Formats: sequence, structure tokens, C-alpha cells
Amino acid sequence: MTLVQMQPRPAHADAADLGHPTVDDAMEAAGPQVCDDMTVEVALAVMAGARADHLLVCDEDGLCTGLVTRAQLTIVRDSAAYTDRTRLRDVLGDRGPFASPMTTMAEANHAMRYCRLTALPVVDEQGSALGVLALSR
Repeated sequence: MTLVQMQPRPAHADAADLGHPTVDDAMEAAGPQVCDDMTVEVALAVMAGARADHLLVCDEDGLCTGLVTRAQLTIVRDSAAYTDRTRLRDVLGDRGPFASPMTTMAEANHAMRYCRLTALPVVDEQGSALGVLALSR
């Protein structure tokens, strides 16, 4: 799991105390969460029903493994390699990136630009989803 937190912090001060806005200040509620064994087609239907642009994906233990967007899943569905058995775990690949609630907004924005992400899952120390940091529209 890759947490987005670039700068070491003094043990006695968190980012909010230092005047830096954190991901915790800006994240949205986690929204729809689905299991990684769900098929791409069902995930697209869940997104349509929830009117969501992304889904948080969790493993069998309930830990966040990543985030998929409608655009990503549409590309997968339209590819020559797609079958109706293609699962979200096949699409996700490596876990992450993720943000900690204490990640500064500057660090999160940098990571999102670098990775070309429109949304970034926010997880706790155990890997459970707390929310999503999404780019403003």
C-alpha cells in the first residue's frame, strides 16, 4: 500500500497545527464501496445507479485496494481483451496510491497531478477507506 505522505512530521505537531490544510479537511465521504471480485459490467451498473464517477474497491478483508473510475472501466470494457468475467481486481493491478487523513493538501495535489488521478482514496493506518479526495469540477 502506498500512502501519500512525503514530508516527515515532528511528533508533537500535525499538519493542521502548522497551518497546512490536510486531506482530512477536504475529503468527501467514502461513497460506494464494492468488492474486488465484482465484474466490470456490474461495477458500471453500480456507478450508474449511484450516479457516481468512481468506486472504492475493497478486498475480502474489507481493506481498500484502490479506486476505479467510470472512464477506466469503460476503456477496459471496450478493449479487445475484455470478457464478461473480467473482475475489478484484474483491472486494479498494484494497490494504491492512497492518502492519509494527515497528508497535506499540497502533497496530495502533487501526487494526484504526478499520477494523473481525478480522485484519491483516503485510508486509515489499517487500510480501511475513510473517504475520497476528488478534484473540483
